[in-house]
Amino acid sequence: MLPPDSPVPVASRLQLPPGPWATLLEGLCARFPHISREQWTSRFARGCVQDPHGVALAADHPWRAGLELVYFREVEDETPIPFTEQVLHHDAHLLVADKPHFLPVVPAGRFVHETLLARLRLKTGCQDLVPLHRIDRLTAGLVLFSVNRQSRAAYQALFREHAITKRYEALAPALPEAVFPMERRSRLARGEPFFTTEEVPGEPNSLTHIQVLEQGAGDWRYGLEPVTGRKHQLRVHMAALGAPIRHDPWYPALASDQEEADDFAHPLKLLARSVAFVDPTSGAVRHFQSSFRL
Repeated sequence: MLPPDSPVPVASRLQLPPGPWATLLEGLCARFPHISREQWTSRFARGCVQDPHGVALAADHPWRAGLELVYFREVEDETPIPFTEQVLHHDAHLLVADKPHFLPVVPAGRFVHETLLARLRLKTGCQDLVPLHRIDRLTAGLVLFSVNRQSRAAYQALFREHAITKRYEALAPALPEAVFPMERRSRLARGEPFFTTEEVPGEPNSLTHIQVLEQGAGDWRYGLEPVTGRKHQLRVHMAALGAPIRHDPWYPALASDQEEADDFAHPLKLLARSVAFVDPTSGAVRHFQSSFRL
C-alpha cells in the first residue's frame, strides 16, 4: 500500500460524501481547497491515492459517494510542536499516552508527522497503533491507543457503550449565579465554518456533567465529565453557559487570526485529566491520570 517514493508515509482514510463532482480530482480539490490542484495531480501520478486494498486510483476516477480512499499526506515545512508527549502505560493490548497542548492526535490539516500517532509509532516501533478516541489538538491529556487488532473491538466497545469514565479540568470565568453540580444537555451540530460545532434547537444529543473544583480569585477550576463524545462538546457547552474556556480561539466566537501561528505561551486551559474503566482483556480496574497541570 505504501508509495515507493515516500520514506515515512502517513496514510489518511476518507469515505467520500455525496457531491456534484465528476472525478476524484475535482472532488478532492473542492473538499481540500488549501491543497493545490497541482499537488493532488502529483499525488495521483505517484500512486499516493489508493483504494482500501492498496490499488492506485486515477485522477479521473469517478467520484462515488461511499467510496473509501486512502491517501498519503504531505506537508512542506511542517511546524514543529515544541512539547513532548509521555507514555504512561504500554502492554500487549493498550497504550495510554499523555498528550501536550497543540499536538494533534492524528494527521490533519497542516500536521502530518507532528502528531501524537506518528510520534508514538516512531517511539514504540508499533505500526499497528490505532487511537481509540480523540481529543482536540488544543487540549492536553490522556489518549488511549489500541495495540492489538484482536482486542481492539473490545476496547472500542467501552466508548460506544459509555463504559469508560473520562474526567476533564478547565479554567474558565466564574459563574457565581449558577447552581453546581449541573448538567448541560443540548443538540450539537456542525457549525459555520464547517470545522466548528454549535448548539441548535432539537432533541439533545450531548450531555456534560459540570462541577466546580476550585473558586479562584479570577478563573474558576471546573470539573467536566462528558457522557457523550460530540466534537468540541466541552468547549461549546462552557461557552454556551457564559464561561468560555480560557484561551479558546473558537468559542464563543472564532478569532480573526486563525491563519497565524499557534501562541504556545497561551494554551487552551482544558485538560483530559483522568480515565477509568474495567479492562476487557483482564477484568482489572484501570485508572490513569495525566501528569500535566493547567
